[in-house]
Amino acid sequence: MELQNNQTKINLDSDKQQPQQWYGSKTSCDSEKSNCDSFRAYQSKDPIINIPLEKVPKKQKVPESGGHGHGIPVEHPTSYVETLMHLLKGNIGSGIFAMGDGIRNAGIVLGPIVVLILGIICTHCQHLLLKAARNLNEYKKLEVSPDFARTVELCFENGPPRIQGLAKIMKRLVNLFLCITQLGFCCVYFVFISENIKQVLDYYGYVLDVHLHMAIILLPILLTALIRNLKYLAPFSTLANMLMCAGIMIVLYYASQDIPSVSDRRYVADWQQLPLFFGTAIYAFEGIGLVLPLQNEMKSPRKFTRPAGVLNLGMVIVTIMYLVVGCLSYLKYGDSIKGSVTLNLPPYEVLAQSVKIIIPCGILLTYALQFYIAVDILWPNILAYLGPNVKYPVFAELTFRSLLVLLTFVLAEAIPFLGLFISLVGAVSSAALALIFPPILDIVSSTSFGQLTTFSTVKNGAIVLIGVIGMVTGSYESISAIVKAFGSKS
Repeated sequence: MELQNNQTKINLDSDKQQPQQWYGSKTSCDSEKSNCDSFRAYQSKDPIINIPLEKVPKKQKVPESGGHGHGIPVEHPTSYVETLMHLLKGNIGSGIFAMGDGIRNAGIVLGPIVVLILGIICTHCQHLLLKAARNLNEYKKLEVSPDFARTVELCFENGPPRIQGLAKIMKRLVNLFLCITQLGFCCVYFVFISENIKQVLDYYGYVLDVHLHMAIILLPILLTALIRNLKYLAPFSTLANMLMCAGIMIVLYYASQDIPSVSDRRYVADWQQLPLFFGTAIYAFEGIGLVLPLQNEMKSPRKFTRPAGVLNLGMVIVTIMYLVVGCLSYLKYGDSIKGSVTLNLPPYEVLAQSVKIIIPCGILLTYALQFYIAVDILWPNILAYLGPNVKYPVFAELTFRSLLVLLTFVLAEAIPFLGLFISLVGAVSSAALALIFPPILDIVSSTSFGQLTTFSTVKNGAIVLIGVIGMVTGSYESISAIVKAFGSKS
């Protein structure tokens, strides 16, 4: 799951300088002849808002109201309920349909317990990120709140002298893992869409190889990915959210019918499977980059982090939904559960067939949104490499976008195993973003501001250790399982 505002070009080190706004992709904003039509703040699952440029206020934001991490004051700050809806929309994505497979890799007793623990840890890590950003805002007197990557960089820049030289490296690492996460989502989407549509067409006698299905959906995905302005993607996002909601309800309807006894399921799975479960679960919980922009958009940002605030309530709802869908899916289908529970729905019923079309369509419409953050991170570096005298910058960007889409297509073709792909993406990158960087950030920030305690050091060290172990073992087991899957397939 879940989109970070990484490429806002803002000089946060000087209170006197006005922040430079960046809307859309690099070329569309750096060119004097181009007009940037919309501002976007988003994370790894869905867009949060879409503000037309002509509506961006020129006045200073009101005190106590939020402000985007892009240097733009909020003209219409969001309420508690509105922010909660954005948080839920941003955290619940395609990963929810893989939770049944995740519970299978842990067991019907152990799985929910670990999901609950991971939910608590991930929520706590989001609080750590917000705390670090708050300390920076108070210390640097920042007019604009930094995004995830910039927060990491600033924390290290203002940290102990021995680690200040790591600031740029740490920022690049965060951006690297963000790119891996987003492009990994895009690869998963290719497999997810093609496998679901294949089941429906197979039933009606149009039997094609899954690789051919991926090639067929390449064209519509490529066309959406070439849209350089998110203003024109906003309607797709709205439709995608409606389709996802309908799909989840249909899945819950089927999963709750004629549920077998709990005793028919394994209480605790083999320990070798636990790393695969970790990767799937952390993939679903990866939404940490959402918290900074959402808090900054609120009318009363303090309500975001209160005990009964938006973050805690939202993550409780998200965790419960993952538990309900995951446990019901595994109870219903047992060890036959697939990488997405939609693949287990009966192929001969029209309602079940509809969900295998509805959800893939919703996923296809969100591909470009997931794709945007990787473009926003990578394209400026490519443009800098090409130099300032690029003759056709728009054509160059479209070419780069096409090549990046082809890269995700090739990777999906190479690893057409949905459950294992999800576990691999979650273990490699989501673990780093959700579990490793926030506690490290808290240690650095607390040291800088004299707030470091023995308890926080031990606690943060334990979280980092869990993240590293899960990342290493999850990646290893996922790659091993993929190799075995290829061996058995041949």
